Amino acid sequence: MRLFSTEQVSKYHPDKYADQISDAILDACLAVDKNSRVACECMVKGNTVILCGEITSTARVDYAEVAKRVGRKLGYTVDTVITQITEQSPEIAGGVRAGDDLRAGDQGIMFGYACSDTDARLPYGFAVANEVIRLIEDAAEKPDSIFKGDAKCQVTVDLDEQPNESSLVEILVSVCHKEGLTKWEVERAVKKLIDDAGLNIGDDCVLNVNPAGEWTIGGPTADCGLTGRKIVCDQYGGYCPVGGGAFSGKDPSKVDRSAAYMARKIACDLLDEHNLGWCEVQLAYAIGEDKPMSITVGSPLELRNSVYAKEVEQRYDLSPSGIIKYLDLLNVKYEELAEGCHYRRKIRRSADENCLR
Repeated sequence: MRLFSTEQVSKYHPDKYADQISDAILDACLAVDKNSRVACECMVKGNTVILCGEITSTARVDYAEVAKRVGRKLGYTVDTVITQITEQSPEIAGGVRAGDDLRAGDQGIMFGYACSDTDARLPYGFAVANEVIRLIEDAAEKPDSIFKGDAKCQVTVDLDEQPNESSLVEILVSVCHKEGLTKWEVERAVKKLIDDAGLNIGDDCVLNVNPAGEWTIGGPTADCGLTGRKIVCDQYGGYCPVGGGAFSGKDPSKVDRSAAYMARKIACDLLDEHNLGWCEVQLAYAIGEDKPMSITVGSPLELRNSVYAKEVEQRYDLSPSGIIKYLDLLNVKYEELAEGCHYRRKIRRSADENCLR
């Protein structure tokens, strides 16, 4: 038995709350000015939001009102917004743009991953964690729900088993709930959500709910939230490496975000076209350059990986401008992406959907 654990958090989690504010500000800038350069960091604690970063845009955005709107969406109150935002450094701006083309605004490494476990091309255990969190989020939005929304789900699987319900060992759920409920009542409510949704977890899987007991105080009251602190939940749940850069609050000229999305798309393409069980793609960029420094492909067919890398180099325009155009990244609702995994949260998907949510 080889045990492996993965996790997801809900959109009500303080870190995801901060992500959504950062990306809501990005959306507001791009709605007016597609050439906006945005690097917006957010910290939330209690009823206070702190915004920092660099934004160069012709859009005139009321940052405080955006933060308050996101708070209202999640049921959180924002009384104070502290803003420390300047324009993008002219040295970086000069190195990024070359006429109508964009170059990488920083050095960095980005990873893309896909596997055949699920129709969403995500690892089975991570897909289950995503689905459980989605069920809790949907339930929390109902007026009579016992759930407050802030939640985490950790799924443990046996990697020696097939990636289906037979591999599930334990599903650990911590969920914030209304006062006056016993641990058993909360556990029963979570189990009902799973059963009603038809999510088969098998008879041998342990469902462990709120192991620390009562949890009635959550969100930014209980914990400080920061943009970019859930990059593993944003991507693949720990099943593969992730680059060092976060996604939220960054416009798509930042390869931390756009190249990671492209690497995911390439991994999905290679997986499907070459009938691979899994595929991992790494891209690396240098600041001021428009092409990757390196392209690396990993798959079960080790002797073919260098051939796949050459195929990627010849087939795709991996410049920032090319990626933005190919994935239509100036017309994405980034606030919605920031609510959870950026690469599909459901176990099943229709055949015509792409690799972003």
